Amino acid sequence: MRERRPRLDIRDLFGVGTVGLRTRPLRAVLSAIGVAIGIATLVTVTAVPASSQAALEERLTALGADLLRADPRSDADGDPVPLLAEAVGMLERIGTVTGAASVGNTHSPVRSNELRAYPESGITTLAVGGDLAGVVRAEMTSGRWLDGSDLPTAVLGIDAAERLGLSQLPDRPVTIDLGGVAFTVVGVLAETPLSADLQSAVLVEDAAARRWLGFDGVPTVAYVTGLEASIDALRPVIAATLSPGAAGLVQVSQPSAVLAAKEAARSSFDGLFLALAAVALVIGGIGIANTMFVSVLERRREIGLRRALGAHRGQIRAQFLVEAIVLCALGGASGVLLGLLGTAAWSGLQGWPLVIPVATVLSGMAAALGTGAVAGLAPSVRAARQSPTAALAAT
Repeated sequence: MRERRPRLDIRDLFGVGTVGLRTRPLRAVLSAIGVAIGIATLVTVTAVPASSQAALEERLTALGADLLRADPRSDADGDPVPLLAEAVGMLERIGTVTGAASVGNTHSPVRSNELRAYPESGITTLAVGGDLAGVVRAEMTSGRWLDGSDLPTAVLGIDAAERLGLSQLPDRPVTIDLGGVAFTVVGVLAETPLSADLQSAVLVEDAAARRWLGFDGVPTVAYVTGLEASIDALRPVIAATLSPGAAGLVQVSQPSAVLAAKEAARSSFDGLFLALAAVALVIGGIGIANTMFVSVLERRREIGLRRALGAHRGQIRAQFLVEAIVLCALGGASGVLLGLLGTAAWSGLQGWPLVIPVATVLSGMAAALGTGAVAGLAPSVRAARQSPTAALAAT
């Protein structure tokens, strides 16, 4: 009858496997530091960019990362393809569109204002349809935005205001001459970097342009904001909506041009940082393996005694493998904690939202356990191969 080998339960195996750590705590701590550094690096270089990315996305959304601009191209005769007059209403009915606006060139010259004579050049009079200020995130440096009425009121872009000597509006009403009609200036826009052409324009309500300037209602540029995840899918829909018969002659661009660059930068930097974290983790694993080999050499008499008392090779392998895994697990847990604390501190200093990728924390612990298993495999096999007599005879 085959003799059954004695088996160790999990509790006994854990107790035997941690003997070396409990008897040599300083060595255990120093060995775990290498793994802790690797895991802390892994957590930090994924959590910090995630927090930075969240802050960047908030800022880009505020600036207009979800903004699209549609411009008509010229047809075979060299004339720009006309956009639909009811463009704003049609665009707003698209499911993923969150806002729409348009501007149309009224071709009304700015002749002069009561403060300064001004030649007919350099400033365009644009009729505004929809919530242009909300769509392009325009802010006012002075005064107010247009109120939607058909009264002859106007808002100046920052560059146009400087040319007209109206960067800061005086306390009394000021008018400018648009095509022979006096329009009261009610506000001045701040810089609009995503819509630079608005900075050198005089903006009037669509209704006022139709009434006072003979505007035909045809927009020359349309602006659309949509859900950021659907921006690329919106492009052909917007073009077809604005010009059903000649969608190919409507150029839909993204003024911020940030999404592609953002994704490219994030992927390249994430890859670099993860590679550095992997190097740190490998170095930590090599340190653990070195420690385990030294431990096997120092504990040959212990191994021989356990073999003489009936422990088989599998139990010896398990003992040293458990020791390596526990050592890396302690280092991994410490590394995760250090990485989280470092991420929280840095995000707080930068004013970023704290983002902790749960998958990174779990993968960090898994990497630590895997490193321990790999690092302890060869030393545990070497320990199990020693004969009891040779081990007991070692000094």
